[in-house]
Amino acid sequence: MPSGLVALAVGGFGIGLTEFLIAGLLPQVASSFAVSEAAAGRLISGYALSVAVGAIVLTAATARLPRKHVLVGLVVLFVLGNLLSAIAPSYSVMLLGRIVAALCHGSFFGIGSLVARSLVAPERKSRAVAVMFAGLTVANVLGVPFGALVGERWGWRAAFWAVTAVGLLALAGIVACVPGRAGGTPPTAPIGLRAQLGAFRSGQVWLTLGATALGYGGMFGAFSYIAYTFTEVGGFSSADVAWLLMVYGVGLVVGNLIGGRAADHDRDRALVLTLAGLTVTLTVFGLLAASATASVVLVFLMGVFGFAGVPGMITRVTDYAQGAALAAGANVSASNIGNALGAWAGGLAITAGLGYTAPLYVGAAMVLAAAAVMAAAARRAGAAGRRDRAMVSR
Repeated sequence: MPSGLVALAVGGFGIGLTEFLIAGLLPQVASSFAVSEAAAGRLISGYALSVAVGAIVLTAATARLPRKHVLVGLVVLFVLGNLLSAIAPSYSVMLLGRIVAALCHGSFFGIGSLVARSLVAPERKSRAVAVMFAGLTVANVLGVPFGALVGERWGWRAAFWAVTAVGLLALAGIVACVPGRAGGTPPTAPIGLRAQLGAFRSGQVWLTLGATALGYGGMFGAFSYIAYTFTEVGGFSSADVAWLLMVYGVGLVVGNLIGGRAADHDRDRALVLTLAGLTVTLTVFGLLAASATASVVLVFLMGVFGFAGVPGMITRVTDYAQGAALAAGANVSASNIGNALGAWAGGLAITAGLGYTAPLYVGAAMVLAAAAVMAAAARRAGAAGRRDRAMVSR
């Protein structure tokens, strides 16, 4: 494993930590700044919105810069944002720190995925992306309990100091281990903004972005209300939710690693099967949510199928975009837009009185639509490949 991949994974771990740990710190933060729970919650929603904006704006703004330099700048931005949160004298400064840290999120994973795949042989590109995202999935498992534990023992500011330290470690690793254009195996040369925008003329790029938005939207729509499903339908206590979410997080880690390997073998087939598997999982979960045993198994499978498509989706969109970093950033934005849509749709279903299993069925419908889009994209790609082979044979 190239050391540069490890450095990228550490960066992904740090970014994942700062995204997730705040959930376990909200009561302390609200009390510290004397703000309402709703205001404290904007530290989460503001972060998510900034991720979607930063993924496009920063990627476009840095289109002509060497990708290693861009990664270094993004991690510096991440460190500064978390440092600002750690020392924030007021709620407004804390929110600003969250926004600054979030701006690098989408661009880091978009540009980082291109750098990661350039560090290995072409037949291992999806696995390389999976290694980078392994940091994010591990952070999903550890983020909330880590924040709660550190916050309880040393205060919420200590958690952000710890994340700042992780950011500095990632920064040192990227500087030392990710090869630049002059040494080792250089990352793919940057592409100008006009060329990157031209990549969006590809129908395959838009089909992949659509499948990404629908697939992640369906999963996140179900996940957003999963605590209510556990407690109101499954009979679990509120204290059980934390370890159940860790089961889900372990599923993310497993799915990410399996998905990277499967995508390197047969990407389109793996993506269609992953989305189909998630559709079945969410549907069965809705039917068996009252069973505690089934809920544990199904929330694990929800994590496995939910993240198994990540490496393949990113390599697919960047392949059809001819390596345009903006397309990778757009993929991150598409997933966040889908997340917001899924959570909104799931909330509507609950408000309509359909019960706490309704978000699972809404999510299953969205993921089924994603599977249909992905299947259409795969058929279209297969037909194009057959035409190209026929022309070559002539």
